[in-house]
Amino acid sequence: MKKLSHEEISRNRASIDKLDNVKKMPVYVILNSIRSSYNVGSILRTSDGAMIEKLYLCGYTPTPEKKEVIKTALGSQNSVKWEYVKDPKEVITRLKNQGIKICALELTDSSISYCNVRKSDFPLCLIVGNEISGVSQELIDLCDFSIEIPQFGIKQSLNVAVAYGIAVFDLRRVFETK
Repeated sequence: MKKLSHEEISRNRASIDKLDNVKKMPVYVILNSIRSSYNVGSILRTSDGAMIEKLYLCGYTPTPEKKEVIKTALGSQNSVKWEYVKDPKEVITRLKNQGIKICALELTDSSISYCNVRKSDFPLCLIVGNEISGVSQELIDLCDFSIEIPQFGIKQSLNVAVAYGIAVFDLRRVFETK
């Protein structure tokens, strides 16, 4: 076993100018009122790694023009399609009209484990909520289903960027399953 160099890893990656030719996972993500610029940058970087279709920044979520977002995004703000839309309900309505299922990453009375999403649930939109209050009930009411990451310690949640990473890479696993 030999650790790969940055150059060896880069050989198998798409370049910015060829990103439009790369098949993306049919996952759209709504970040609603995320308060930390560093979380947004981290989510952008994770979105690049998972190769999602598009990221919607809603509410008071900081956009990639902020230096703190850029610091943790490490250039992924240029490789991930993103759009700022103040009202997340507008995005949800638009995506639902395109036949895209809407899913909250949130603990609800009927949420399923994140590892129980099925390939038939794609394309989907994953809603990620505020670090303190999560996804609002108003948005949950518009969802087709919700997923949760089981917690086994004394805390009931993970950092929003960490939870997003777990969820989106498991969605990638499901999407790639034959």
